[in-house]
Order: sequence, then structure tokens, then C-alpha cells
Amino acid sequence: MNTIKKGLAVGLKTTWILGKIIFPITLLVTLLQYTPVLPWIVNLIEPFMGVLGLSGDAAIPLVLGNVLNLYAAIGAILTMELTVKEVFILAIMTSFAHNLIIESTVAAKVGVKLWIVVAVRIFLAVASGIIINLVWHGGNEIAQYGFVSNTANEQVSGFGPILLQGLEKASLGILQLAMIVIPLMIMIQFLKDFKWIDRFSNWMAPFLKLLGMKENTSTTLAAGIVFGLAYGAGVMIQAAKEDGVSKKDLYLALLFLVSCHAVIEDTLLFAPLGIPIWPLLLIRLTVAILLTMIVSIVWRRVEVTSRKEATYEN
Repeated sequence: MNTIKKGLAVGLKTTWILGKIIFPITLLVTLLQYTPVLPWIVNLIEPFMGVLGLSGDAAIPLVLGNVLNLYAAIGAILTMELTVKEVFILAIMTSFAHNLIIESTVAAKVGVKLWIVVAVRIFLAVASGIIINLVWHGGNEIAQYGFVSNTANEQVSGFGPILLQGLEKASLGILQLAMIVIPLMIMIQFLKDFKWIDRFSNWMAPFLKLLGMKENTSTTLAAGIVFGLAYGAGVMIQAAKEDGVSKKDLYLALLFLVSCHAVIEDTLLFAPLGIPIWPLLLIRLTVAILLTMIVSIVWRRVEVTSRKEATYEN
């Protein structure tokens, strides 16, 4: 019973911390959909679509995915006649950079600078789009969409209904957050009290060592990979307090999750759009592993150099 109480308390506290960010941003982004802001952004990036191997119209799902979420991007894709290659490029780009405002702000709550999170996600999205466009010479047939419900946001008119829609979405966002975070925190508390976290950490140790992280980062990493960046950040915040996760490991874990979070759910969302999903999954995993390893190696060398300089000065 004490385990449940402690897990519940931590879950409620984490929901409150993240909710203070998610609620106002969700409300603001919903209201922005009914202003000239999003069309202005679409017009701004439309001329650069060719570099990514995309038609000008593809700017719409790209912007919606980045500002809103993958569901909005998919909803927009379903209204367009795009090639398999274009849909695949949109899928990989929005997988790296979607829901930028909310997820990046929540992730920054861990202690990593916001601009780093945003810059890394946008860089990975743009770089992946350019590389796939240059490397893949196939996929020119028109994509055949399977049975997918159009998940584009319902449009309403009038300030009152628009505000009500924003409040409804923001409230549902908090409810969804609580339904995932609270049981997750209770489960993690059980794992800690029964010492199962230690076993899991030992099992993950070789993989984490490869990425330059310590064993106590395992819970954070697993939560982010399965549940997503925002929920992974919630576990990170608690892990930094209770598990003594170092700043370096937090940065490395977050970098990994920036590239590869909610990887199963996000990948399966694109399955009915007529594109190969295994390459989508493998690209995200490979990029996450390589990016984290490179940053870990550079970080370690900088630390060694700093220690040598400090020793020399003394």
C-alpha cells in the first residue's frame, strides 16, 4: 500500500509539472490554427520542398506534423496524391520532428537547453529528408492508402467554439498525460521496491555502456522509447532526483529519445499509408544509437582534456 501511495504521489506531482506546460501550449497552438500563422509558415517553406524531394503541397502535412502531431500530419497526407517516396520522406521527417512545441518544451524541463532539443530534432528531420531524396531513386508510384480514419482536426468557426475546442483539447491532453504517467510511476515504484529495477539495469548495462550511459538511466530510456518523449521526460525528472542520474547521462538519454521515442507506436501509425515501415524503424534506431555514441565520445574527450588542463595549471 505504501508503494502505491508513493507512486501515486510522484505521478500526480509529475502530471502537475508537465501539465503546466502542456495545457497552455495546447490551447495556444489550437487557437493558432485559426489565424494566418500556419498558412504563413507553409508559404515560407514551400519553395524549399524540392530539396527534400517533396512537392509544394507536402509543406502542409510537414508543418502540421511539426506544430501539432503525427495524427494531424497523417490526416493531411490522406487528402493528397503523393508518391510512396514522398510519403516515406514525410514519415521519417515528422517522426524526428513532430509536436515540436510541446514535446521540446517538456523535454527542456529536464534541464537540457530548449534550443538544443529543437535544433537537433529539426536537423535530423531535414538531413534525413535530403539524404533519402538523394539515395533512394525508387518509390515514384502513387501511394495507396489503406483503411485509415482521417485524423485531421475538426474545424469550427467563431471565437467561442474555437476557444472551447482549445480548452477541450488541452484538458484531454492533461487527462491522457495523467492516465499514462500516474500508472507508470506506480509501476516504477513497484519495480524499485521489489529490486526489479536493479535486474533490469543490469540487463541493459551492455547497451547503455555502448551509448556512454550508466545503468541507472535504463528506466528513463525504456519509458521514453515505449511511451514517448514527453512521458520519458516525466520519468527523467524523477530519476534525476531519486536515482542520481548525472547531467551527462540525462543529456545522452534525451538525445537518444529525441531521435527514437515512442518508436513502436509512431512507426505503426504510418503502416496503412502504403510505405515500407521496417526501414522507418531501422533509420530511427540507427540514428539514435550513432548520435548518442558520437556525443558520448566527444563529451568524454572534452572531460579528459579539461582534467589534463586543470592538472597542468595546478
